[in-house]
Amino acid sequence: MPGLDEFARFSLLEGPTPIQRLHRLEQEIGEVLKGVRLFVKRDDLMGLGGGGNKLRKLEFLMGDALAQRCDTFITTGGIQSNHGRLSAAAAARAGLSCELVLTRVVPRDDEEYRRNGNILLDGILGAKVHELPATANALTFAKERATALKAEGRRSYVVGLGGSSPVGCLGYAICAREVAEQEKAVPGGFARIVIPNGSAGTHAGLAAGFAALRMDPAKVRSFTISAEAEDARRTTLDLARATLTDG
Repeated sequence: MPGLDEFARFSLLEGPTPIQRLHRLEQEIGEVLKGVRLFVKRDDLMGLGGGGNKLRKLEFLMGDALAQRCDTFITTGGIQSNHGRLSAAAAARAGLSCELVLTRVVPRDDEEYRRNGNILLDGILGAKVHELPATANALTFAKERATALKAEGRRSYVVGLGGSSPVGCLGYAICAREVAEQEKAVPGGFARIVIPNGSAGTHAGLAAGFAALRMDPAKVRSFTISAEAEDARRTTLDLARATLTDG
């Protein structure tokens, strides 16, 4: 996929993350596996901001923001958003201001949930946090905030939930290339790649990447964690197609 290297990209990873076989889990599950081997890709071992696969999207989102000479990165999520935390970390690394528009989508209002974990790290990493009720349209607020900053002479880069834009999904197209290379060292390869599907970006990017490699994108299977199955399927397919055509 030589075309991927033409896109603006800001390095946030220290190289490919390892794929490890889960021997003990296989032993625990036992004979019901019928010889199926289980592996996990350790994107939790990324160093920046506590690690996590959202950094893959942010390499291209930050690259695009810098290419457009933006000085502020604005994105959305829930109060304890991993994407929000890593956006704050990536923006700090890139020298950009970061604003997070976070909605209270989880029915919890205790002090531990509202002030610890990711929301605490967001502040430590220098992000300005806007907390909104669950019914608020976070993306609309983010765009309005960008307009207000423009009036002050600032230039903002706005991306929605999970950073799941065609540009962000390029990070998982790169991941597909990474997995395909690592798969060569695994006898028999991988029959399935199984992931959760929230904002659809991981699945869409991987599927687009495998399609670009002339490999079967259907080997990627996901379990929707927020949307109805049919809605998630449609969103993922549309985003995968946009990643392939627009990038």
